[in-house]
Order: sequence, then C-alpha cells, then structure tokens
Amino acid sequence: MFKLIKQKTFFLILFISIGTNCFAQWGQGTYWTLDGNQIMEADGGKIVSIDAQDQTKQTTIISEAMLTPANGKPLEVVRFAFSDDNKKVLINTNTKKVWRYDTKGDFWVYDISTKTLKQIGKDKPVSSLMFAKFSPDAKKVAYVSKHNIYVEDLVTGQTKALTTDGTLRLINGTFDWVYEEEFDCRDGFRWSPDSKSIAYWQIDARKIKNYLMLNTTDSLYPFTIPVEYPVVGEDPSACKIGVVNVETASTTWMNVPGDSVQHYIPRMEWANNANQLILQQLNRRQNESKIILVNVAANTTKVIYSEVEKAWIDAKAEATGWTWIEGGKKFIWLTEKDGWRHIYSIDLNGKETLLTKDPFDAISLELVDEKGGNIYFMASPYNATQKYLYRVSITGGNAVKVSPDEQKGTHGYDISPNGKLAFHNFSSSYVSPLRDVVELPTHKILSGGKSNRGNFKLPDVEFFKITTKDGIEMDGWMVKPDNFDPKKKYPVVFYVYGEPASQTVVDRYGTGFNRLYAGSMQKDGYIYMSVEGRGAPAPKGREWRKSIYHNIGDINIRDQAMAAKEILKWDYVDKDRIAVWGWSGGGSTTLNLLMQYPDIYQTGISIAAVDNQLNYDNIYQERYMGLLPEDKHYFVDNSPIAHAKNLEGNLLLVHGTGDDNVHYNGAEQMVNELVKYNKTFQLMSYPNRSHSISEGAGTTKHLSSTYTKFLKENCPPGGR
Repeated sequence: MFKLIKQKTFFLILFISIGTNCFAQWGQGTYWTLDGNQIMEADGGKIVSIDAQDQTKQTTIISEAMLTPANGKPLEVVRFAFSDDNKKVLINTNTKKVWRYDTKGDFWVYDISTKTLKQIGKDKPVSSLMFAKFSPDAKKVAYVSKHNIYVEDLVTGQTKALTTDGTLRLINGTFDWVYEEEFDCRDGFRWSPDSKSIAYWQIDARKIKNYLMLNTTDSLYPFTIPVEYPVVGEDPSACKIGVVNVETASTTWMNVPGDSVQHYIPRMEWANNANQLILQQLNRRQNESKIILVNVAANTTKVIYSEVEKAWIDAKAEATGWTWIEGGKKFIWLTEKDGWRHIYSIDLNGKETLLTKDPFDAISLELVDEKGGNIYFMASPYNATQKYLYRVSITGGNAVKVSPDEQKGTHGYDISPNGKLAFHNFSSSYVSPLRDVVELPTHKILSGGKSNRGNFKLPDVEFFKITTKDGIEMDGWMVKPDNFDPKKKYPVVFYVYGEPASQTVVDRYGTGFNRLYAGSMQKDGYIYMSVEGRGAPAPKGREWRKSIYHNIGDINIRDQAMAAKEILKWDYVDKDRIAVWGWSGGGSTTLNLLMQYPDIYQTGISIAAVDNQLNYDNIYQERYMGLLPEDKHYFVDNSPIAHAKNLEGNLLLVHGTGDDNVHYNGAEQMVNELVKYNKTFQLMSYPNRSHSISEGAGTTKHLSSTYTKFLKENCPPGGR
C-alpha cells in the first residue's frame, strides 16, 4: 500500500499503513499502492515494487546494499513493514518456527532518510524476537522476547522492558499452544494510535499440564519434550488484557467482566482511537459471544453486542484488525444467527443493520470499499462445492455476482485497498489454476489469464449428488478408472474428513488427486471418491454446519455410511472391495466407519487420528461437543475407541510419535483396545514425526509406499 514519489535518485515510499499488526503474523500480506497499480514484495535481499498488470516491470525500492550490515552479508528478507511516516522499513530475517510457523527471528531497521541499517534487540538471543512492529509515530519498535514485551527507542537506541514477569508459562504479548492452534492467535500486542501505550494479552499457562512427547532417536538416552496442552475437561489458561504505559512501563489490567479462566478473549484491538479497546469474548462453551468496548482511562467496560447459540459461535475470522466504517462509528460483523452467515454493520451502541439480505451464506469478507460503496465477499448460493465473488452496497441490499458466469469452479481474490484492482485466481477440478489481474467491479481482465501448471493431465472428476434414506442430500465427486467398463465391478476408495474444520468435496484444482497413492488409482482400476455430509463447513446454512454439535462421531459417520449404502447399489461398484481413508479428523472418521459399519467398509487407512475425543485439546473439542461432566457421554460414545471391539475389516493405523497436535498416546490407547478384543491390525509409527508426518529423510515416500501396499493387498484394484 504505497504511493511512489520520485525523490532525487531513489523512490520514497509513502504508505497508508495496512496495520503493522498484520506484519507480525505468519506470512506477508500484499502491499498495494494507493492507486491500485503496484505492489511491493521481498525479493531475496531486496524489496521491489511490481506493476500489478505487468509483473515483469519491477523497480528496486530497498537494495541489497542498503540491507547489508557493515562487514556482513546482505540480509535475507523474509517479511518487511514500513513505518507510518514512510521513512523506515522493518526487516524480519533469520526466522525459526514456533510450532507451526516461523514467528521467531531477527529484526533490523533501515532508515531511508539517514541511509542507516540497525539491528533491533541485538542484546537478545539470536532469532528470539517475535512480532516486532513500529510505533505509529515511527520513533520506537516494540517486540516480544522470551514472553516479555520490550520497546526500543530508534533515536537513542535504549531498550526498555515493558513487562518483566514473563516466564516459560506466564506469557506476555503472545500465546500458548492451544490459543495459537485453535484461535489462530500469535501476535499478542497492539500499539495505541498515539504511540503512548501498548495493549497486550497475558496468558497464564502455569496450571496447564504437560503432555510429554518422548524423543527416542536423537540421543543415546531418550528425553521428553513437554507441551502445555489442556485436554477436554481441563481448565484453559487464564487470560487477561493489560495496557502498559510506554513511558512508565506500568501496566493497568482491564476490568473485563467474567472469569478469566472460564472465558476466552480470541480478538482484541484498539477501537479506532487511543482511548478505547474493542474485544470479542467467548464463554468456555463458546456459545455466548460478547463484543465489549473498554474505556482505557476509566477502566470501564460496556457490552455493545451479544449473541447466544444452541451450538457454538466462531471467533472473528481475522486474527488482527477490525473492519471500521464511518470513521470508527460502526464496524462490519459476520454472524449466522438468522440461519445464514450474513454481513451486518454494528454501531458503538449495538444497533445492527443487516447488509446481505439474500438467503445464502457469505463465506468470507474480502474487502469493504467504503469510498466506492461496496462490500466484497465470497459466496456460492447454488453450488456448495464452488466459490465466487459477490458485492453488496455498504448500506445493504441484494448481492450482485462479480465473478464471471462462464468460469464455474473456485475463485479467489486479493483486492487492492481502493477496490479498483484484484489479483484473481480461478481453478476447478478440470481447469488448472489461472491467474490474472482484473478491474473491479466490472471484472474486466487487464492482464494474465494463463495457467501456470503446464500440460499436467488432471483426473477426470465427476460431481454428483446422492440422497440418503434419512433424506440428506450430499455432494460428491468420483474419478472412474481408465477404460471404465460399466459391465464390470470396481473397488471404491473413499476419501473422508467429516469434521467442521474442512471440506473434501470442492470444485477446484487438486480434487481427485491420488495424494498418498504411489501411482495412479485411475490407471490401476479404482473408483476414487468423496462424499460430504452434515457438519462440513459448506455454504449450506447454519443448520447444515451446526447439526454436528454433540455429534462428531455420530451423524457425520451415519451420513457417510448411508451415502455409501446408496453408492453400493450402483451396478459397477464391487460391494466386497470398499476402502476408506483419511488424515487427522479424517483418520477418526475412517476408524468410526470401519468399526461402526463393518458391513459396508472392509479396509481402512487411518492417519494421525483422534482415537479418543477426551484426549484432544479443550478449545476445539469442547466447542463442538460440550463440557464435562454433563456432556461426557457425547465424547465417550462417539469416539472411535468406543467401537474398537466391532472391528472386522483390515486396518492400518499410522501416527507420528512427535505429533504435538493429535498425540501419540491416543494411538496406543486404540492399540490396547484392539489387543483387548483380539482384533488384528497393522501399525506404522513414525518416530518424532509431527502431525504432518513429513520430517526426516524418506518419510513421505515411505508413507506413500506403505499406504499403497496395504491398499493393494487388502482392496485389490481392477474391474471384475
């Protein structure tokens, strides 16, 4: 978001800030120019501006020479952010992972005016700084190191600790494992607009029990790796919001109503001014949401909007930022309280206005173009497997489709802040990804439009709908074998997930790919397919998505099985060769299908499954299944481990012993149950591999080989 003004022999970059909070999150958002014609990107050791319509046209803004320390090598730019006064750039380099993403690293500031390069926090350990960002007045940089917040004066070079009580488990300015995993919370502090204060989260995880992962391969003596991990029924970490005065380093704790342990605060920002905070608070069950305004000086709060659900309420989608209109008098909010996920505007007194009045879901908010009078959002009213751009007036009304009718499939957009241009991506099951630059709202193509996937042959995916005996209409896709003969009977391999976190039946590039299978299922003679039932996050309305409440392991399993029963009636399906596989929640679904419906499925490959729902983290599992003790029976009765005694078919269990997300102890509990009931199966444990089972030489190939060998031996391919 910059405007290029030529000054002397280099370009000075004038920004409208995208919010430096965004910089510290994993990844790097697109920097659009004010006129919507250019973007800026990191290119190795330099930062360049790129013509949005002709990306071969580049101009170096910050050169390698500018980013080369004295007697050193050029910095490798991972992320960058410019100060609001456009005179300084903050460089993130030498990054390291914290769980999923590389949120630790080193930071440097290049001053465009003085042409000087300076390291921030150089007295701290290498690659230990997190979420560094300029103050709005560009005079300071704040960051987190070892769970304390620091501020460094860019003129004097002096560093001040704003918090000093941070420890391994008392966490200032960032989050514990479960907040990061389930609420997408990472960057945990916000500069006030006047640069005088910082609002921050403090997470007290000192009472959270450790899950001890056992490393048995990296030394002669095994050692444990502790992960603070609150399972179902365990209290969450306590959560507080503090505002620290940058001058005095004195924190005032905000009097947020409710118990700090039995409530979550997944979202918090300054309310478009230096006097108020706005935050979202969820109760422990996550079915009550409150939007709270906090008067910082008076330390008083006011609930301006609340919502109560029978099932659950999601945290605001964006982890950072708040979408304000009318100069901060109103904000944009998505809720599905009326049965559809609709877009509303809400003022600071809680008065709400429905903006999307059509009876269909807004999948996601893309851009609020207040000047142009449009709100852009994704939707797909008539086909839940696809995704299109729509717009609606900022004052509300009926939505208008923006994506072209002839491109049927899945669209994605990165829209310039002024709403004039967008990077547009399109793909479908039969169209490789296309990328172009379009004018909005006309969707006129300005450049691009070519596939970037070469001549790769896509599988021949057929979409279908099937209605179960329960009256549930489900979307599905399948890939039939090459040289398909309808007079023969073929084995079917079902790919499943089945939980609220993801869809499997989508019309986009990659659908129908074999994934783990070594070779081609289509060539070898399998029918590969997926069907999707209730609980999946498809744009089919609230009832479709939230009917799974209390029912993970129940209705999602029944929907899959009842759809399979209908499919088994097809003349070309061999009912004696039916396999199913999935990963994570899909691994759990695989186990439940194999064990609850052994009359349908003979073979299953379960990878990284939640075998016992009581083992999983409280934020995710309690959101969808309830609280202990009153709801314990839902967890117990619907877990795969409860059905282990019913196993009849062929089962391959796969799990990484270093999985910090779905822990290996669940797999061993399942093993114990299968042994108890004399059920034979195969087990593949990958030492020290995480949930992705991707680390280590040869791992991916070995997993593929294991998967393929087991499938071919127990569900042989080919028509008969």
